[in-house]
Amino acid sequence: MIDPNDDKPNDQKPDYLGRATDEIKAMGKGGFAHPSTKTVAAGAAIGAVAGLLLPVLSIPIGLIGGAGIALWQRIKR
Repeated sequence: MIDPNDDKPNDQKPDYLGRATDEIKAMGKGGFAHPSTKTVAAGAAIGAVAGLLLPVLSIPIGLIGGAGIALWQRIKR
């Protein structure tokens, strides 16, 4: 949906999906040598621990959520 109050034209808006895709591909190619890999792996580990401790979450949900949040923090810069 287009926000009528948004003053940025479409070509100046950030493309988060494209940036995330590029970052994931680069992480896959670079392995742990890529700077984002350690950050996202740490976020996944924190999410997995949260999933273990919280009764509502499970470990896989926490792992995916933690990795997603870490990746989001990395690409929105």
